[in-house]
Amino acid sequence: MSAARIVPAGDSVLIVELEERIDPAINARTIAIAEAVQARRLAGVLDVVPTYRSIAVYFDPLRTDYDALQALLEAEADGAIADAASPRPPVRIPVCYGGDLGPDLEAIAAFASMRADEVISLHCARTYRVFMLGFVAGFAYMGIVDERIAAPRQSTPRVRVPAGSVGIAGMQTGVYPAETPGGWNIVGRTAAKPFDPARAEPFLFKAGDHVQFYPIDRAEFDAAVSERSETVVSEKARLP
Repeated sequence: MSAARIVPAGDSVLIVELEERIDPAINARTIAIAEAVQARRLAGVLDVVPTYRSIAVYFDPLRTDYDALQALLEAEADGAIADAASPRPPVRIPVCYGGDLGPDLEAIAAFASMRADEVISLHCARTYRVFMLGFVAGFAYMGIVDERIAAPRQSTPRVRVPAGSVGIAGMQTGVYPAETPGGWNIVGRTAAKPFDPARAEPFLFKAGDHVQFYPIDRAEFDAAVSERSETVVSEKARLP
């Protein structure tokens, strides 16, 4: 296990850096360090944010013992071992691939020199790890995509990518939680909501989760969207 590097980022953030690559084992260690630091509840620590291979620790410099925080990070970085306990079951996401919902599916098929249905099979064949969340609330960066369909992100991003769009960008895949600009290759769409502030647990994914995609047809997708809309209308009707 290689040593971690701890560097300041201004006067109120410390960064714990591990090896600079996207790797499930490194990410598991990253999350283990972040969870250990959070569990210590050191006075003045405001937030602990894990990424692929680093952890940003935000703190109030007026309330935090800087030396104690640095010592804690060094100790946890040296001793953290990824949790060997069984993770929760994979989050299964239904996706309607291709057509107007997946406008880049054929382009990825051309990139991979295969049929569109083969791209779908490869995308659904893997269980993806959630490495980190970012970009917008609920956007999970997942990997690792089969190298045969790992098409690079588009050179010119779209101004609007619909919520629920499922994309591929190199070795990563993900689901857009909201309509935003974006440059990932869109292969399909899901009715699942990665972020919903009305839920008891707003975030569908968290770092360290595992995700599986499975294909559905257009009728199933439309029915799921309709059911979700009816649920929202019903909940609003109950409000005072």
